[in-house]
Parts: sequence; structure tokens; C-alpha cells
Amino acid sequence: MTKTLKNLCALALFSGLVLVAGDAMADGDNEGFFSFASERFMKTFKSVRTMVLIFGGFGLVVLAVAAILGKVKWAALGALAAGLAIVAVAGKVVDYATGATAGDIEEHGEFGDISQGE
Repeated sequence: MTKTLKNLCALALFSGLVLVAGDAMADGDNEGFFSFASERFMKTFKSVRTMVLIFGGFGLVVLAVAAILGKVKWAALGALAAGLAIVAVAGKVVDYATGATAGDIEEHGEFGDISQGE
């Protein structure tokens, strides 16, 4: 890893901690930080996943048309479809792996749920 890349990673980590930890550390307890960071991660993951699925759906249609016209190989269409399927089920896999219970889901929301509701 180059020195510039290491410095960039360190800067990103430090600025991320400052942005996330500011509100959470004001509570004065360590549990507040982790619950705050967890909520932020869940919101970010759900938003990014929704955008990826929307843009990927449009890309899937474009690749399908291009593959029918012979401009793109069918393997590219299959790769995009498989990638979108993986993104779609990623949350449910995390829920299963972490053993999320009904109480956890009611309190924090389901990781695999793509709804944007609070």
C-alpha cells in the first residue's frame, strides 16, 4: 500500500469517527456510540441498496436490449442479474447469520427490510 493511500484511509477513518462519534459521545456512555453507529450503518445500507437495485434494474433492461441486438455478450447480462440478486438477499443473510430475533427487529428494524420507514 502506498503512503498516499494509507494517509487517505487514515483521514477517512478519522473524519468518519469525528462525524459519527460527535453526537454519540455527548451521551457519555459507550453503548450510545455503538447503537448510534449501528443505526447510521443500517440507514446508509438500506439507502445505498435501494439505489443499487433501481440503477441495476435499468442497467439490466439496457443490457438485455444490447444482448438481443448482439452488442453485448449474454454473460454480462447474467453477471449483472446475479449481482443484483446477491445485493437483494444480502440483508436477509445478515439477519440469519446474526440470529436476529423478533424483539431485535421490532426495536432496530430488520436488516433485510428494504422499506425506508423509521
